[in-house]
Amino acid sequence: MLKIDPKNTEKSALFGHLLGAIGPRPIAFASTVDEDGNPNLSPFSFFNVFSSNPPILIFSPARRVRNNTTKHTLENVHEVKEVVINVVNYKIVQQASLSSTEYPKGVNEFEKAGFTPLASETVRPFRVKESPVQLECKVKEIVPLGTEGGAGNLVICEVLMAHIDESILNDKGLIDPNKIDLVGRMGGDWYCRASGNAIFKVQKPLTTMGIGIDQIPPRIKNSYILSGNDLGKLGNIESIPGESAIKARAEDIEIKQILENSVDDNERKEKLHLLAKELLEEEKVKEAWTTLLVR
Repeated sequence: MLKIDPKNTEKSALFGHLLGAIGPRPIAFASTVDEDGNPNLSPFSFFNVFSSNPPILIFSPARRVRNNTTKHTLENVHEVKEVVINVVNYKIVQQASLSSTEYPKGVNEFEKAGFTPLASETVRPFRVKESPVQLECKVKEIVPLGTEGGAGNLVICEVLMAHIDESILNDKGLIDPNKIDLVGRMGGDWYCRASGNAIFKVQKPLTTMGIGIDQIPPRIKNSYILSGNDLGKLGNIESIPGESAIKARAEDIEIKQILENSVDDNERKEKLHLLAKELLEEEKVKEAWTTLLVR
């Protein structure tokens, strides 16, 4: 493997490797104002949510790698400790990217990128009307991480008011990932779109305690057909199915055909494992388990 010592690596190269490896990253489309009320709008992908009680977001306007200068957003939050973090979805990603152009101080990125400013209720910076979620925040603290080019500055924000477009909600009143259609930042010029076939479910082992991959019988765990993800699904079950469930599965027509038409144990095992893999792709974990345990 390629080994990189940050101390002995050109900063621009290290920057590229880190951004290529750590992703996709959510985007904070930060709206700020300076002490004279002049607006600024810029996207930052060094960003995430870190607490829900209190609701805390952190984004980091890093010092520029090439010349060690700071961004207007950082200067503004020092002057006016307020910010609106707007989320970026696919509909506005090109405009949001345009706003990252290094325009001179005083240039209004709302106008340059074609966004509509909305007055906020609790802070001075404007919201972005076109963003599906707008979070009004007060800046609690700014933590500089260094003084050289590439050094981050953690802007720790507390959400005072959230605005959510009702069109992105599902019938339970929760945000639908396909409707919000978020984008994430990758390395270089690359982004990813978090909707459609790009999103998938992974059942969280919070209310139950999975048996773990170590408890899967070796003849299944060592399968050359099942992947690590397949084993992860199998290990997330609370208990291995009992004999009655296995016997019932053995009476299934598809299973009977495999058992009767296989020329030897190896062919039978291969067919059962291939069927189990298909079932796991359909999230039918218990059926996959009983399939694998049929002899």
